[in-house]
Amino acid sequence: MLPSYDLIVVGAGHAGCEAALAAARMGVSVLVFTINADTIAQMSCNPAIGGLAKGHLVKEIDALGGAMGEVTDRCGIQFRRLNTSKGPAVRGTRVQCDKLLYHRLMKHRLENQPGIHLRQAMINRLLVENGRAVGVEDETGYRYRGRAVILTTGTFLNGLIHIGNFRQPAGRAGEFASRSLPADLRRLGLQLGRMKTGTPPRMLKASIDFSRLERQDGDPEPRPFSALTREISQPQLPCFLTKTTAATHDLLRRHIDQSPLYNGTISGVSARYCPSLEDKIIKFPHHDSHQVTLEPEGWETEEIYVKGLGNCLPVAVQEELFRTVPGLEAAVVCRPAYAIEYDFVLPTQLRNTLETRRIGGLYLAGQINGTSGYEEAAGQGIWAGINAACRLKGLPPFLLDRSEAYLAVMVDDLITRGTEEPYRMFTSRAEYRLLLREDNADLRLTAKAYQLGLVDKERAEICREKAERTAAGRKKLAAIRILPAQINDALAGRGTARIKEPTAADRLLKRPEIDLRLLAGGSPAVAALAAELGPAAAEQVEIQLKYQGYIDRQLQEIKKFKELEKKKIPDDFAYDGIPGLTNELLQKLETVRPASLGQASRLPGMTPAALSVLMIYLKKHRAGK
Repeated sequence: MLPSYDLIVVGAGHAGCEAALAAARMGVSVLVFTINADTIAQMSCNPAIGGLAKGHLVKEIDALGGAMGEVTDRCGIQFRRLNTSKGPAVRGTRVQCDKLLYHRLMKHRLENQPGIHLRQAMINRLLVENGRAVGVEDETGYRYRGRAVILTTGTFLNGLIHIGNFRQPAGRAGEFASRSLPADLRRLGLQLGRMKTGTPPRMLKASIDFSRLERQDGDPEPRPFSALTREISQPQLPCFLTKTTAATHDLLRRHIDQSPLYNGTISGVSARYCPSLEDKIIKFPHHDSHQVTLEPEGWETEEIYVKGLGNCLPVAVQEELFRTVPGLEAAVVCRPAYAIEYDFVLPTQLRNTLETRRIGGLYLAGQINGTSGYEEAAGQGIWAGINAACRLKGLPPFLLDRSEAYLAVMVDDLITRGTEEPYRMFTSRAEYRLLLREDNADLRLTAKAYQLGLVDKERAEICREKAERTAAGRKKLAAIRILPAQINDALAGRGTARIKEPTAADRLLKRPEIDLRLLAGGSPAVAALAAELGPAAAEQVEIQLKYQGYIDRQLQEIKKFKELEKKKIPDDFAYDGIPGLTNELLQKLETVRPASLGQASRLPGMTPAALSVLMIYLKKHRAGK
């Protein structure tokens, strides 16, 4: 009899780990496959978690009980909050990590989570019966049964590494590529594409002249990702900055014909937003230099990650190229830069649960869906893991909309629009970003997570108390009157008008130039209230009051948005009989099969007139039913 599990997860990268942990927390038995158990949750490229918009994803994963944020807090070697001079919607947390410790901590999570079973094996094919995934077969021919399967294969599907003329099949440096599984996916009728990414070089710390570099320290008071982390107490490490030079650019141009990216060897599509050094210099010739960041990879390693020098030139050219960068003249390269291209599945073939429409019970998460980045992968992983568990337990699917989470924005973008390049999350992708901030991810999602068993009662209580303190804090602040003598000097110092009579503290806080700390400095009552609230609730009070007008406006926009989302389109709805729609739009509608008029409205090429026609025929369809 074949070994049988509720859920099989193929791949133990950032997507696979979060998928398995989420499903197991919901009481599902999970079998996790990895090609190499020593590289679980490997940080294949940069040793950092978070960043602009990516930090939002990590906060949301944490609010749903995911592990990425808490593990990052424990192995973070530098914490920085980005965009602090801008509005709260676009502020993001980025943490440099000890990458080896990250792997060890996440592996420990999987090994000690009840319901998860780990196995090292290469999966070659899916077992499908009556249109549903029912298991997998490994490279030895041994089979495993499962009621659902999640594929989180990263860059391993026909992965091919490029360094100059050297090419090597690999999922990443030193690891086997998966050759049989992508062929099996094509056999099953899934449409695949090809993408390219890369990783910069690593250099020996002792060989770098740091005296020529600009030091970049983290925040003096690190703010954790996870709501469960009370403080960051481990020692922090600095990063360093340098720049490419005219000599760097001249040398690269002379050898550009040796780059697989420019001589036609690489067919995969690369990302515009994260260009290689070749792309930076060739496509942006008006720039005299480009920033290079040197990031430590951990407390107990001498390797330095050199962000900004990613390329796929021959090793000899790389060595010569790096010596033209200030501070790297004598640098010793531990690992050369390389490019890797790999297969992915076009994500428009997925439902909003990340289940494939062609094969029931088969879910895809991570780079297999055409995305890039640890955070995007982990976000899809937890989304797929929750939905697979819901399906197995007979529960309704776990579906958020674009007004509720960055996770939903990402999933909706992928399944509705697809992607022609590695997809990366940006704050500009979220139309309701003022409501989808890092600081309120728990208030948006933790109650939902508690209902599904993803977080425990203690975690839900922490969130509930934060919400209650915030509401109470707004009322108390409105009741505090600040005297002119208490605050006028501070107001003048900030360049804002003085007050002539006692003024409500919440009214003063709405001024752009004023923050809660300034009011606390002039009013003992405000200072006492801020201490009573604590940092998290105090931050909520300030943001909600200061941006109340904008928030109210977005809430009205969301109300209209949800009206379209409520208008569901049945699975059996026929588009071919609708006049007035272009062939191109009809083809997109048939390919994507939108679940609602809201999703249909976001299809590329959809016009208000076409949407009106679609709405009319949808009403006729319902009347006929």
